[in-house]
Amino acid sequence: MHTRTATVSLAAAALLGVGALLLPTPRPPATDTGSATGTETVTGIRTVGAQAGGRSDAAPVVFAHRGASAYAPENTLAAVDRADRLGFDWVENDVQLTRDGVPVVIHDTDLKRTTDVEDVFPDRAPWAVKDFTSAEIARLDAGSWFGVRYTGTRVPTLRQYLDRIGRNRQKLLLEIKSPKLYPGIEKKTLRVLRRAGWLDRDHVRSRLVIQSFDAGSLKKVHRQRPDITTGFLGTPAIADLTSYAAFTDQINPSYTSIGADYVAAVHALDGAHGKKLRVNTWTVNDAATAVKVDLLGVDGIITNTPDVVRKATG
Repeated sequence: MHTRTATVSLAAAALLGVGALLLPTPRPPATDTGSATGTETVTGIRTVGAQAGGRSDAAPVVFAHRGASAYAPENTLAAVDRADRLGFDWVENDVQLTRDGVPVVIHDTDLKRTTDVEDVFPDRAPWAVKDFTSAEIARLDAGSWFGVRYTGTRVPTLRQYLDRIGRNRQKLLLEIKSPKLYPGIEKKTLRVLRRAGWLDRDHVRSRLVIQSFDAGSLKKVHRQRPDITTGFLGTPAIADLTSYAAFTDQINPSYTSIGADYVAAVHALDGAHGKKLRVNTWTVNDAATAVKVDLLGVDGIITNTPDVVRKATG
């Protein structure tokens, strides 16, 4: 991905706050242990917005990237459960297709890094997701690489994932991953979302965002379901933002590629649903960077450590 970087002083950034409604609902403090640093205690905060992923006050929405992936194996049910225990509504995931066309939740286009595929199927190199059936992937251990306590954790299908976050009352920022590898992934993903009850009015209005690095994929989603909120992953040139606003509602760039002038340029435009374009930046995992991007006026922060970011910005 090629990005354009726009920079500005923090003094100027502080003048460009943008706002969104974050309403905490009553919830007891959530205490968790076994984090990446050995301790982890945070008061859980539930957030809602008038628009999916929206912001209307000074605090950005916090998205748990691949679940609370600093504390549990990424993109697993354990990671979304950890985010839930910490009190975070919004979780982000990655969706790809198996050889038999089943949407599964995994980030890499191969299975090597986060499963034991090389041990289970030693003769199947390069172990691409698209070369394995859903039944074969269901046999893999997707947790022991992260820690012994997660041995036996599985790669969830999208339907299993939706059922779990539905039970947790969570919300979903869903990334369609590498769509050029998976013809028809948009239609198949939407079909699973519909069958799981995630395309009703309530979910579409405030509990679901679909994003991708691939503009063509987002256009397909927008054509098939123009009511769904969509986000483009990347940092289009300011001059090109108007064309993106025709089919997307969010511009979601890396935090290393933006400044306050870029955020302001995005906010100056209305997106596909006639509301101000939003900015959710990734992947911010430390307090100092969270404060910096908050000062830029971003609407949301995507992070492996949602507790750290919320404490820094909330």
